[in-house]
Amino acid sequence: MKAIALGLMLVAGGATVAVAQPKPEARAKAAAIPSYIAAALADPARADQAGDDARRQAAAVLAFSGVKPGDTVIDYLPGQGYWTRIFSGIVGPKGHVYAYWPAAAAHYAEKSLGPLTARNLPNATVAVQAVNLPAADKPVDLFWTVQNYHDVANKDAGEPALRAFDQAVFKLLKSGGTYVVIDHADTVGKGLANTNTTHRIDPAYVKRQIESVGFRFVGESRVLRNPADDHSKNVFDPAIRGHTDQFVYKFRKP
Repeated sequence: MKAIALGLMLVAGGATVAVAQPKPEARAKAAAIPSYIAAALADPARADQAGDDARRQAAAVLAFSGVKPGDTVIDYLPGQGYWTRIFSGIVGPKGHVYAYWPAAAAHYAEKSLGPLTARNLPNATVAVQAVNLPAADKPVDLFWTVQNYHDVANKDAGEPALRAFDQAVFKLLKSGGTYVVIDHADTVGKGLANTNTTHRIDPAYVKRQIESVGFRFVGESRVLRNPADDHSKNVFDPAIRGHTDQFVYKFRKP
């Protein structure tokens, strides 16, 4: 998503699906695809978005996350609801999906909140929250955010905003709950230097930052890594858009 002025306010065995083949080093670490994930991806009701599954490596990253039937999931800053709709199929009638935008990003919800709500997903809540930090009425199993983490640091909000964000996520997760961050990679050592320019963030910085509030790093899926991306281009540059080098990090609350 485009940069948002969120940071400043923060501180104040079943169906078969086609999956693009990851690179050898990623393939070795890729989890098997559970039947409930395959079935959710194969649902005819999402035929309009299925063409994007291979590029997003949806099956692989969802399997890596560990999401399962009965889970409660927050899809934070969900865009058009791509992941929300898949999660709805995975968690089933005993689970629930919360597609949340923070108050500061309400304008990003304007075009997608209505259509996503109109789908009447029986186990999903689609809403703009009244607050700017992630929050939940009850502890959840999985907090998921894709290509948004770098935005939290924008507008000179920096590390304090990220720390507040991560602390809020820690608070809302169950003990043993999972935090998954997918974002555009910057060169290691760059830290937060380019979050508001090329919209990239240093993966090593993200790992240290999230661990600093008490999360345990579980591991990384490399299925979205792209060594051909030299990290110099803005992620919206047509030459690289949709194919940036991305990291998929998984953390757990002890």
